[in-house]
Amino acid sequence: MKISRTKFVLIFLVSAFVFQFITNSVLGPEVRLFPANGEWFPGAGSPTGWKRTLAAVLYPVKFVLIGPLSFLAKDPDPAPPVLLLAFAAYWAAIAFILHYVFSKIVIRKKA
Repeated sequence: MKISRTKFVLIFLVSAFVFQFITNSVLGPEVRLFPANGEWFPGAGSPTGWKRTLAAVLYPVKFVLIGPLSFLAKDPDPAPPVLLLAFAAYWAAIAFILHYVFSKIVIRKKA
């Protein structure tokens, strides 16, 4: 890949936080980065058809980005930096793995 690893990870982290904020704001009852009521996959049980459909389409992406750390929602009042740091560390690990895989794919194409 022609993009540096640091730049790729930063772009991935910003994109993941923006994705989380937008999907929770559009599908959820309130505008928040992380839902207060612990509903990590909002819109799935919505009576509104377009919200339910959008939630079904986005569910696999949100499951990968949020699913493994959804146990953090069980704490009724977690410290905000804990959530941010935990998700940033998890998403950074995903970004490093994706960068490695993408760089190997590009190298194989050239050979």
